[in-house]
Amino acid sequence: MVTELDITRREAIDAYHVIGEAPAPDLQGIVRLAATVCGVDTAVINIIDDRSQHQIAAVGFEPAVCSREDSMCAAVIARPGRVIVPDARLDERFAHNPFVTGEIAHVRFYASSPLVTPAGVAIGTLCVFNDSVGDLDESAREALDLLAHQVVDLLELRRISRALSESNDQLSRFAGQISHDLRNPLTALTGFLELAIDSPDMDNAPEAARVLARAESAADRMNAMISDILAYARIGGASPQRARVDLGAVMHAVVEDLDASISASGADIRQDIEVEPAGDPTLLRAVLQNVVANAVKFTAAAGKVPQVRVEAHAVHGGWRITVDDNGPGVPPADRERVFALMERGDSEAEGLGIGLSTCRRVIQAHGGRIGLDDSPLGGTRVWILLPDPAATAA
Repeated sequence: MVTELDITRREAIDAYHVIGEAPAPDLQGIVRLAATVCGVDTAVINIIDDRSQHQIAAVGFEPAVCSREDSMCAAVIARPGRVIVPDARLDERFAHNPFVTGEIAHVRFYASSPLVTPAGVAIGTLCVFNDSVGDLDESAREALDLLAHQVVDLLELRRISRALSESNDQLSRFAGQISHDLRNPLTALTGFLELAIDSPDMDNAPEAARVLARAESAADRMNAMISDILAYARIGGASPQRARVDLGAVMHAVVEDLDASISASGADIRQDIEVEPAGDPTLLRAVLQNVVANAVKFTAAAGKVPQVRVEAHAVHGGWRITVDDNGPGVPPADRERVFALMERGDSEAEGLGIGLSTCRRVIQAHGGRIGLDDSPLGGTRVWILLPDPAATAA
């Protein structure tokens, strides 16, 4: 009968993707070390589900699979803890086990330490044994426990790495779909703008022609941004460009692109930028555009005329950028949550809520940090710290 604990254990084992895989070199290294420290010829990492014992790494013999009923480690996993048995023939738990009686092997000395996941689920053991009677001193016993912990740490690292890889794949697919959805109307918009600009009527309407030219320029910038951000997402956000960024020019482009919402809200956007940080110009512009757009949007939604101040100054080892607003602010308890994918501070405001999550991803790819604080203007301060690669190298 399969118990609830068996199901929980099986789910925990499935998350590690170790069953049926070739022995990993790092796990093989641990079993070799365990055998050496404990002074035996054989050591093994056993993963035990509701049916079988899977030897995923071993020294002294070839790893294999046996039934749970034949497993010595399965007899002790129900009560996880270190087990030391000098002579298995004299222990009632093992005296009739086929690994002891000679049906499969002639185990005499047996010792094991449980593999317990961070959630507290015992999924197997790190086991050492020999065909002669033996024992472990206290230092060897502690080493066996420590190595069992290392096995779980390695399994966790592999699980997390796999999850991150899957997350990057999902982000790439998401970015590809979003870019496709954005490019369709953008292509149509650019076509209409070109037709309007080339129209003979524009010769008699210079102001309209100027506005249309600005709109076409904004469309071109948006197309370039979509391409760059898609490329960034496809490589997992691991390697942004590094160049000196004219942050003043970037902010000018941001204000141009946000002209409609700035004009509609009467927002007052001011900047005090004294530096040219190192980074990816397109990605940093996307971050600033997102943050400034949020400041305008959420402040206007609160019934206020938005005031936004963007400052950038040198600090020790890099640069600090701040964007302040006079909006409703974000409570301290929510300041980390709003960086989660699909979260936003005000459920009534428009938008997908993916902006700050993407901003953090971009800043972390630059080796920096981003967070929220109280603003001297009364609303939210978004702060960004970017490292200077030259200072780090020095």
